[in-house]
Amino acid sequence: MPKAKETVLEIDLGALTHNFNYLKSKIQPNTKFLAVVKAFAYGSDITTIAKHLETLKVDYFAVAYCAEGVALRDAGITTPILVLHPQPVNFKTIINRCLEPSVYSERLLREFITAAKAEKQVHYPVHLKFNTGLNRLGFKRDDLEIIAKHFSSTSSVYCKSIFSHLAASEASEERLFTEQQILEFQGLYDACQKFLDDAPIKHLCNTSGVLNYPKAHYDMVRCGIGLYGFGNSATFDAHLKPVARLKSVISQIHQVHAGDTVGYNRAYKASREERIATIPIGHADGINRSFGHGKGYVFINEKKASIVGNVCMDMIMVNVSNIDCKEGDEVIVFNGKHKASTLAESAHTISYEILTAISQRIKRQLL
Repeated sequence: MPKAKETVLEIDLGALTHNFNYLKSKIQPNTKFLAVVKAFAYGSDITTIAKHLETLKVDYFAVAYCAEGVALRDAGITTPILVLHPQPVNFKTIINRCLEPSVYSERLLREFITAAKAEKQVHYPVHLKFNTGLNRLGFKRDDLEIIAKHFSSTSSVYCKSIFSHLAASEASEERLFTEQQILEFQGLYDACQKFLDDAPIKHLCNTSGVLNYPKAHYDMVRCGIGLYGFGNSATFDAHLKPVARLKSVISQIHQVHAGDTVGYNRAYKASREERIATIPIGHADGINRSFGHGKGYVFINEKKASIVGNVCMDMIMVNVSNIDCKEGDEVIVFNGKHKASTLAESAHTISYEILTAISQRIKRQLL
């Protein structure tokens, strides 16, 4: 594999295929698969990822916002797209671009019906989102009557799916809470069927739900982080392959003396003769300042090099005193061996944050 000559995010579509097939193997053949590609496909490249998944016959995509769905349509994606957090200002665009909104409140349902009527729509698909314990977005049981009233008074929309979101499906200590969420969701779905003419798709499970709660797979599952190589546990991580590999190079190496300081605010002081390498990647690229002062690190020639001082906007400095390296050598921020999830732990965060923070100014390169 060629060495990096600049900061680059490599995207391994073979790993994506592997992860998709592994997750598919955990569900029944007739269970639909929704791929979550929001946030630039978890920091990678939304159109590249979506186009590849479309060739793998994924059933649905999900994005957070309307603009992400528009980007997919502009790229030629024809697979159905669920918009998880739509805003009324975008309803006309959603309809015109054949996107499907999640409707999570009475206000949103009322306003989308109005928009659908204005656009002369009949039987336009919407997805009812219920809150079963995450307490983020969603209708509650008390809203069933008003939902029924809206659907009985219009032909402009119909319910394509009913779904909710598990709050802690990766946490074994929260199993009782998750089981209660599953029961509540089942009850809400059954209640909705009493006033809906169609039989909506029923979906609840995210990646951890797919892996830990097979009885709750229902008609469709929604996988995000698992597609990109992380199963929220070491057991499942072993079966997945990280799709993204973040690499850079050594721009310059400085020899510093005992007492010399490095970086802004003189935040690092050398205790002896040391070699400090400067890497062209910084907090504007997604390397958060919390990784400074030795918390974060990179790998150079398979040796760990800790970040010293403060993370700069465009650069980090690392200690290479004990590493045989030279200017121009490749630097690994994370890859399949040195995982983003492990790096995340060093700053008390999660792989999701590391991946989605990767700046769009970093070059993407397909493998």
